[in-house]
Amino acid sequence: MHLAFDQSAHTGPALVCLPMFSMSRAATATAFSPALAGTGLREIYLDLPGHGDTPAHCPPTSQAVLDTVCAWLDNHLDTPALLAGGSYGAYLAAGIARQRPDLVRGLLLVCPGITMARHSRHLPDEPPLDPPPGWLDAAPAALHAHLDTALGHRTPAVVATVLTALNSGGPGDARFQQQLQNGPDYALPDEKTHVVFPGPVSVITGRQDGIVGYTDQFHAMRHYPRGTYTVIDAAGHYLPYEQPTLLRSLAQDWLRRTGVSTPR
Repeated sequence: MHLAFDQSAHTGPALVCLPMFSMSRAATATAFSPALAGTGLREIYLDLPGHGDTPAHCPPTSQAVLDTVCAWLDNHLDTPALLAGGSYGAYLAAGIARQRPDLVRGLLLVCPGITMARHSRHLPDEPPLDPPPGWLDAAPAALHAHLDTALGHRTPAVVATVLTALNSGGPGDARFQQQLQNGPDYALPDEKTHVVFPGPVSVITGRQDGIVGYTDQFHAMRHYPRGTYTVIDAAGHYLPYEQPTLLRSLAQDWLRRTGVSTPR
């Protein structure tokens, strides 16, 4: 159950933030801490197994990763926590709310994965927004296709911010990540189970997200009777780095609905 983590000095209710796939707790803090500034929450940023500075000490399956996070929550927190995550981290957070709702007080899901099978995702049909010339010049050629698919706010400044996040934090375990992502158990076994989570939820998606899309997330709202759904134009899969001001506004609305914090 060892997970590398950082936490803020605040003493308010715990908000645990889970990273995007292959990214570190440092990148997660860059994504979420501006949106949470001034709330007084005890912000906790975890490195998943095989990510950042956490060793790959569990089988390369999403259920094993989820179980490890649940064990950490059981052993480090005395009360249910707010959970936030981006992409794979949001997928795990939703899975925790299904399997261990006793651990969860509310969910902030940013560009959440809904289904791990790529062929089953409903992605935008429209072409992405036209970028300025040379917007990808600073990115390694190996990342051009990914960023062209993933980004909705397509500017050199956004690319630089995303590259900094991708390169921040511990090295992770590339072999473990590859086994997890390409293995037969990348999807949680209860991925398609209809379970209602009654707590406050905010689902935030990018209109130009070519990785997980935005329509599957809307259909998943049937699981969240206290859920708010937002799709943001000029935003893609790296939404926290593309539209930080809008993320802050939507996160503050979610926090008001949780009843645990309001902006100071």
